[in-house]
Parts: sequence; structure tokens; C-alpha cells
Amino acid sequence: MLKFIDQTGFEIKLETPPQRIVSLVPSQTELLADLGLQDRIVGITKYCIYPPELFLSVPRVGGTKSVNHELINQLKPDIIIANKEENNREAIEQLRKNFPVWLSDVSNLHEALDMIYNIGVMTDCQSRASEINSQIAEKFAALTIKNKKHTAKRALYFIWRNPYMCVGGDTFISDMMNMAGYDNLMYYHKRYPELSEKKMAELNPEIILLSSEPYPFKARHIEEFKTICPKAEIKLVDGEFFAWYGSRMIKAADYFHQLCDSNSNVSE
Repeated sequence: MLKFIDQTGFEIKLETPPQRIVSLVPSQTELLADLGLQDRIVGITKYCIYPPELFLSVPRVGGTKSVNHELINQLKPDIIIANKEENNREAIEQLRKNFPVWLSDVSNLHEALDMIYNIGVMTDCQSRASEINSQIAEKFAALTIKNKKHTAKRALYFIWRNPYMCVGGDTFISDMMNMAGYDNLMYYHKRYPELSEKKMAELNPEIILLSSEPYPFKARHIEEFKTICPKAEIKLVDGEFFAWYGSRMIKAADYFHQLCDSNSNVSE
């Protein structure tokens, strides 16, 4: 009997490394594919768009917040990979009555690397997981060195409008902001606080980051924020690079290098 502890402290037991996997998190679905496990993935969500060939060929079991329990039962997974924040707690509790559920809980780079390694161990892909982690760690180490030459820009990162919602300091996105050379003005707030126009103006950010997800901010929204904070630089950013905590972090580091170059004045 194989025993594993997920990132919430919950123990799961498996007879053998899982051969039938349902993934309820887009970034972790991409990770599973990059671990070489595409043939073992039997169910994904409608938001698991990477890799495209998997999205087109594997049954979709609903969204991250609402899953099709009947379909999952029919798929008979050996394990379900989920996430504490992205997936519905009641759904996870229901799924655990019938299947092992490994739940991730990621709020920073270290926890993301831990998640990747543990999923690799659990699926008997430890070597490949270590390779991915080494690439991520190397790229982010170089980014950290580069950012020491920069002055961090005071920033707000928005994920929603009507109401305006930004990211607090206990989120993975906030940790990635720091890695990309931004000083999160909402660092001492938790999760995803709402922000009034008045408060936004009082914070006087140097940069406002408008994410592509979950709210799809577009160029037309730039002027809207410019009227509130006329001195701020408004940037549209790729939310996948800030929010996806799997193997996409390899590409995220390269993306942050580009942002770093455009963010600050470098003192040579």
C-alpha cells in the first residue's frame, strides 16, 4: 500500500501508481502532460486547455467549481488531482467518498515546487518532476539576481471588475508579482480584496496590472483605470504566467524577465 500526504495534510492510499487520473485544475493538467502522463489522464475540466490535443480528446467533467459526479464515477479514476482554492470544498468532500483525492495548496514558489515533486513521486515520475523543478528553480534564481538591479515598482494586480478585485499578499499571484519585480500594494491584505476607486487613487500605484484571467481585461479597460490613477502605467498581462503553478512556470520566468526589463531603470 502506497501512502501520500497532500498539501492540506490529508492522507491518501493507493495500491499502485495511478493509471487513471482525473485532473480538476488546468495548471496541474498541463503539468501531468509534461510529466509524460497524457495516456493516463481520463478526465479534465472545460478550462484545461493545455495541451490542446488533450483538451480535444479527453472527457470534460465540468468546471473547476462544479463537476459532473456521475461522469467521474463512470470514469473510475485511481486518483483525482484537485486544488484547495480552485475547486469547490463540498465537491471535494463528495468525491472523497468514492475516490482518492490529492489536494494541492499553493501560495508561493516553494509550495509550487513541492506540489510538482509530490505529484511526480505519486505518479512514479519523480525523475521528470525533478527535471522540471530544476529548470524552474534555475530560471527564477536568475530572475532574482536580475531584479536586485531594479527598484521594485509599487503595483496593483486586478483580477476582476464590477467590483474591482485585486490580489492580496497570501496568494501565489502576489509571490509571482514579487518575482517579476513588483511591490504589491495590497501585500498585507488577504486573498482577493475589493478595492474602491477612492482607495485605488489613495494607494497611488506606479503600475496597474490588468490580468487576462479570470476577468478578460482588454485594451479598452486601460482608459477606465487611467481616469482613476492618471499617473499610473497600465499594463495588460498574461494571467496564466502569474497564476498557473505547474510546469508553465518555466515559461513564466522568461515572461517575467521581459516584464523586468520594461519595469525599472537598471543601475549597472
